Amino acid sequence: MFPDHTDQLVQALRRSATDLASRRSLRAVELTLGEIVEAAVATVPGADAGGVSMAEATRVGSRVPTTTAIGLLDDLQGELGEGPCVTAVESPPDDGIVSATDLAGAADSERWPRFAPAAVAHGYRSMVSTHLTTEGDVRAALNLYSHEPHAFDDNARTLAGLFGAQSTLRLYGATHAAHMEKALGSRDLIGRAKGILIERFDLDDEDAFQMLVRTSQETNLKLTDVALWLASPEGRRSRSRGGTDTGTADR
Repeated sequence: MFPDHTDQLVQALRRSATDLASRRSLRAVELTLGEIVEAAVATVPGADAGGVSMAEATRVGSRVPTTTAIGLLDDLQGELGEGPCVTAVESPPDDGIVSATDLAGAADSERWPRFAPAAVAHGYRSMVSTHLTTEGDVRAALNLYSHEPHAFDDNARTLAGLFGAQSTLRLYGATHAAHMEKALGSRDLIGRAKGILIERFDLDDEDAFQMLVRTSQETNLKLTDVALWLASPEGRRSRSRGGTDTGTADR
């Protein structure tokens, strides 16, 4: 289907998948997204630069841009609330791909009247943004920019969609990794806090947990915040003075 680019595409995706299988940290996921963007820019015909736009809550911001100008343009779209990446994030078409064929032309200028001239001023005439399907409140798009008008034909759009699918997998993995890291960290922290209470007040496991819950409710603090304080140097100093400062020492 893509005689000039299939091998490059397969190799890029294989390298990405291999690297991702051995990486654990969220920082590594960020680096991997950057590698996917760089591979897309190198592989998709017409692409000169790229980045990922990510919306959390109400703001769309730039991630892993290949140049400073792309970071500024992606952020500008978020600030203005318009542009191909905002359309791809907020109201994507059925195929998830939004194109700007000529940002200096009448059609794109009418569609994105504030963003289009800014992109042209930075030397970019066309764009393709691919919606990335993610979970929860995180919404994103892979953005590719070209200095030339009408740079992205149907083949280029399809290639951009494939790289978008790869980015979606990485964001999906990142979301689950973050949730897992947070859950494991919270479980270990609460376990340490229960151990402190069990030793200090001669409690069983259930009573220690209920003590944490009651303290959380009375202080309007999260359970993990109570546990964190209890395991902190300040909490240890308080226990050495004969109390816990949790509001439940005299149970």
